[in-house]
Amino acid sequence: MEFIQQNWNWAWAALALVSGSLLIVSSLRGGSRGISPAQATTLINREDATVIDVREAAEFASGHLLNARHIPLGDLEKRLGELEKLKDKPVILNCQSGGRSSSACGILRKAGFTNVHNLEGGVAAWEQAGMPISRKKK
Repeated sequence: MEFIQQNWNWAWAALALVSGSLLIVSSLRGGSRGISPAQATTLINREDATVIDVREAAEFASGHLLNARHIPLGDLEKRLGELEKLKDKPVILNCQSGGRSSSACGILRKAGFTNVHNLEGGVAAWEQAGMPISRKKK
């Protein structure tokens, strides 16, 4: 017990160091604000969020979120002009599993978009949550 009392401050200092390091790493990576399918639905319904699907054409055609805009990740930077009016509005980016859309979040943030969210788990998580999928071409 005496050992714990004498070394308690070290434990707190180590915890603070680890926690701070994780925050720094997350912010350096552009730490996209990940949201769950339920949170995405709320953002779409309450704040009229725009959904942008950054998957390839065949993936998009196989099923996508209702009313999603399709802009493949490789085309995103050259098509930023199409999204200019959304700079201060909520935007949800999605892909199949959340990796590409996380990169897309970073691209939009660098371009000055202020309210960007990554759908955690992508379309796979969306479907697993029982949310509707559209197969209509846009």
